[in-house]
Amino acid sequence: MGIITTEINQKTIKNEISLTGVGLHTGKNVTLTFKPAEANTGLAFKRVDLEGMPVIEADANYVTNTQRGTCLEKNGVIIQTSEHVLAALVGLDVDNAIIELNASEPPIMDGSSKFFVEAIEKAEVVELDAFREEYVITDIVSYIDEESGSEILVMPAKEYQITTMVDFGTKVLGTQNATLNQISDFKEDISNARTFSFLHEIEMLLKNGLIKGGDLNNAIVYVDKPLSTETMEKLRIAFKKDTIAVKPNGILDNLTLHHPNEAARHKLLDVLGDLALVGTRIRGKVIANKPGHFVNTQFAKKLSKLIKNDRRNNVPNIDLTQTPLMDVNEIMAMLPHRQPFLMIDKVFELTDSYVTAMKNVTMNESFFAGHFPGAPVMPGVLIVEAMAQTGGILVLNTVPDPENYLTFFMKMDNVKFKQKVVPGDTLIFKCSLITPIRRGICHMQGYAYANGKLCAEAELMAQISKVK
Repeated sequence: MGIITTEINQKTIKNEISLTGVGLHTGKNVTLTFKPAEANTGLAFKRVDLEGMPVIEADANYVTNTQRGTCLEKNGVIIQTSEHVLAALVGLDVDNAIIELNASEPPIMDGSSKFFVEAIEKAEVVELDAFREEYVITDIVSYIDEESGSEILVMPAKEYQITTMVDFGTKVLGTQNATLNQISDFKEDISNARTFSFLHEIEMLLKNGLIKGGDLNNAIVYVDKPLSTETMEKLRIAFKKDTIAVKPNGILDNLTLHHPNEAARHKLLDVLGDLALVGTRIRGKVIANKPGHFVNTQFAKKLSKLIKNDRRNNVPNIDLTQTPLMDVNEIMAMLPHRQPFLMIDKVFELTDSYVTAMKNVTMNESFFAGHFPGAPVMPGVLIVEAMAQTGGILVLNTVPDPENYLTFFMKMDNVKFKQKVVPGDTLIFKCSLITPIRRGICHMQGYAYANGKLCAEAELMAQISKVK
């Protein structure tokens, strides 16, 4: 369905910044603070009003309710209406940030992402010394909600794009489309698109006391039914207005549309915010027909699961019959290892950020004499050693005279063994940089595959040192 690449650096914000406003559904004053975060933190909410200041990551698996916005819940702690804040962060290309709240929902502001975007820009977006994982779509992935007829899909494209199509079957709104061709257009084209409701929804929300923070400055209200004098009076009181009326374009007054298709643009904003819950940046074109928070977040869960599986089973697509980039003699010219401790036979790919190599595992390996006689299995530590030698090619490729350097392990983390490796197997190794190489220190993620399956993985850190 897709491949995972690491080509550009992650980003966060340089400074912390706060906004204060009213929560749409609670009507309570709330302060939101954007705070910088380290690489690989992702986006996460922090409830500073609760004991222990619990953190709820922006993760599709925490979605519990999508009736009036996307609600996240972890260990009984809730974040309501997360999508406008998340859309602003993704729209400004931020990967890592802590969003502190002293209530259960962010301030609604004007019902768009505009004020969050302005705050993030003031905080200044900066690069981090770590690569961003990006999920490159190679096949169409789709999700259909049979009940509502809503459909969302993603198809291959050169960058992250979104198109939304809305049709509510009402004359007042009609059919609308909106498109975001590149993330850099978000601020200008999408961020100020405000949330909207139909009059019949507003009446229900008012009746049930669920829109306490709402007024005519943070929601476009489409009038989809005749207004009685009694209803007009209720709305006037609820919205704290001296008078209230319906404009010729079918919306309640005191609001001027920012765009003729503002409803479709806001739906696009919601899609962007909800798909932030995937947790990995997407490279592909999303097409959403009649999107809503339920279908958006179900699709996010589906994508998240696919990415997790592909991350584990993303076997490098290598033609083992092709002439390798480096054969064993060229490998020995770069690495100091020799038989019986040279653990890789060929190198097929070598870029600034990743390397792939292979080893044919034969019964003649010296370690099979003792591990285990009668049931030979390649020792896991030697699989990791082979993985490290593959990474050694990556780091030694950065110096002009690799034969004058040695590579030393500094750290191994998150080492896992999934499948056993036996004589006759062909091992494929892939090592990708987690952070750019600095001062000869290489921090990388390594994977080993056999028989089309992941058999081992490890996070490795090594340093090259010149031979004295």
